[in-house]
Amino acid sequence: MKEATGELNMTVITVVAIAAVAAFFYAFVWPSIKSTIQNNQRCSNATACDCGTDGNDKTCNCYYFQDDGTISSTTIACPNPDAQVGTK
Repeated sequence: MKEATGELNMTVITVVAIAAVAAFFYAFVWPSIKSTIQNNQRCSNATACDCGTDGNDKTCNCYYFQDDGTISSTTIACPNPDAQVGTK
């Protein structure tokens, strides 16, 4: 009987530990991953980008197409594909 109780206790501890790791992931890690995915998608749908006067800025301020096909009223910072490596 003692052996079965010990195994039950270890099972409970394991389940609680897995739940704690999952809660940490969904509370702290997942929002960052989700935000990065959304920003990458918005940059792939970017239009009317302002990449600075010399065009070598590492980021551009762009508008993006929303899901309904309209252009957003807010700008996002997107990587500049034309920026030369090693400048600024």
